[in-house]
Amino acid sequence: MKLRLLILTVFTVGLSMQMSAQLNKYKYIIVPKQFDAFKSPNRHQTSTIIKHLFTKNGFNVVYDDALPVDLANNRCLGLLADLEDNSSLFATKVVIVLKDCQLNEIFRSIEGRSKIKEFRTAYREAVNESFISFEEMNYVYTPSKDEQKKTTDQQPVTVSFKNDVKQLEEKPKEHVIVQEATPENQTYKSVEPKESSYVKTENAEVPSQKGLLYAQPIENGYQLVDSTPKVVMKLMKTSVENIFLVNHDGRNGMLTMQDGKWILEYADGGGKKPKELNIKF
Repeated sequence: MKLRLLILTVFTVGLSMQMSAQLNKYKYIIVPKQFDAFKSPNRHQTSTIIKHLFTKNGFNVVYDDALPVDLANNRCLGLLADLEDNSSLFATKVVIVLKDCQLNEIFRSIEGRSKIKEFRTAYREAVNESFISFEEMNYVYTPSKDEQKKTTDQQPVTVSFKNDVKQLEEKPKEHVIVQEATPENQTYKSVEPKESSYVKTENAEVPSQKGLLYAQPIENGYQLVDSTPKVVMKLMKTSVENIFLVNHDGRNGMLTMQDGKWILEYADGGGKKPKELNIKF
């Protein structure tokens, strides 16, 4: 058994190093609570073992029923782990397969085997052997250029009101008489006010900016920033126009347009607490 593990380790180290670059572009490994090979969740503790071993090897691992927000919005950030059960009457045999969001196979481990009769122990040993394929990978998530651009685009911007109102032209200086020493050469310049070329624009006055939030587009919604600037909250689009899901101060709520006003409603002490927001899209 030890000799077989040594041979498999030597064989897979080179392959693992070659595959690590391909896996680096995926941020998550998604482990199902119940694999298709079994009829019940976490059969023989396979889900628990596989999640533990991926984490041990440096991967960011989540269960399929607890996806983080970015992964829920973009399933292509993660690879789905699958367990192929090729067990026979005399041996437990498993393979770990990683598939992308289109269910294309990206990576396949070596086949782990065990001849132990007790199922839980046998699957543990077989899965551990198959994970030789993931050792020495030195996995490090490296976002693609598109993901890096999205992250940059979602950064808060600096809000300035410096150029919101045009400056009035300077008031023309009054002219004075220019007089020479002799009456014959005396000349005058007009001191009458000249008509200003300034054209008054509508709504020249700056409206009150108190409490004004600016909506910046992000994936599947908007983020609202104040004039600091600071991200105050994020809005998640729904299938209905002018209705957004909101997580505000750790509380879930809903933002809707009512009579031309944006109203935020969230649960507070057993009831709904409405709050009007001043938002500029």
